Amino acid sequence: MAKIAFLGLGVMGYPMAGHLQAAGQQVTVYNRTTAKAEAWSQEHGGSWAATPREAASGADYVMACVGNDDDLRAVCQGEDGAFAGMTSGSVFVDHTTVSTKVTQELYTEANASKISFIDAPISGGQAGAENGILSVMCGGDEDAYDRAAEVVGAYSRICRRIGESGAGQMTKMCNQIAIAGLVQGLSESLHFAEKAGLDSRAVVEVISQGAAGSWQMANRYETMIEDEFEHGFAVDWMRKDLGICLDAADETGASLPVTALVDQFYKEVQNKGGGRWDTSSLLKRLRALG
Repeated sequence: MAKIAFLGLGVMGYPMAGHLQAAGQQVTVYNRTTAKAEAWSQEHGGSWAATPREAASGADYVMACVGNDDDLRAVCQGEDGAFAGMTSGSVFVDHTTVSTKVTQELYTEANASKISFIDAPISGGQAGAENGILSVMCGGDEDAYDRAAEVVGAYSRICRRIGESGAGQMTKMCNQIAIAGLVQGLSESLHFAEKAGLDSRAVVEVISQGAAGSWQMANRYETMIEDEFEHGFAVDWMRKDLGICLDAADETGASLPVTALVDQFYKEVQNKGGGRWDTSSLLKRLRALG
């Protein structure tokens, strides 16, 4: 049994921390909204702490799943940050999707205190977190990864080290780039079917069994057809991620024309008040165009 701190109890972190506790680990959680941490503790039986430092004190592993670069810095750094409570030899595992800039910054700071830092962004959505079948893509020192991988297995279907620090975040960018194009393609396909007077469900039943099939099609077509977008990964978060992708593309020299275009489509969705809609709301944008 390891002593684990989990920082951030959003739609992903809440069930992830629950899987760790159910696996027999000794889990202490922290959340910016204390009431949520208290609720988690009552539901799962672990404990909660008032600050990241308190949660991380004496922990073998500290997991974080927060919102963005600034949120991650807030739970790591400063007098009440997790790093201040961690001991030499412990491992910080960051499941947040953030820039490689903040990853390298925190990796360097952690190493100076003899703490290991693994960037380990996740894919699989809320359902993947709840069912413990997330994909976890990691960057960092190999020995630290090897120690953390078994613990991460409590909520993952696959966990793989891609390379040195930052490689996990770069891999997550590949994931988001692929999703952006897929969702736009699926939206256009369903929009075309509607305009052509076809039975959209029948169309999906047939094409999903061929080369057009995808996770997005299997898991999102029904709600897309029903014009329901109040679930899943929000447009606001996707634009944050695509911004990271496009910034990194400028640095690496990669060409991402489709990603840049879809990012602008999501901006239009935000301007229509759809920032909290699911990413599949690209179809709603097309319907609005006529």
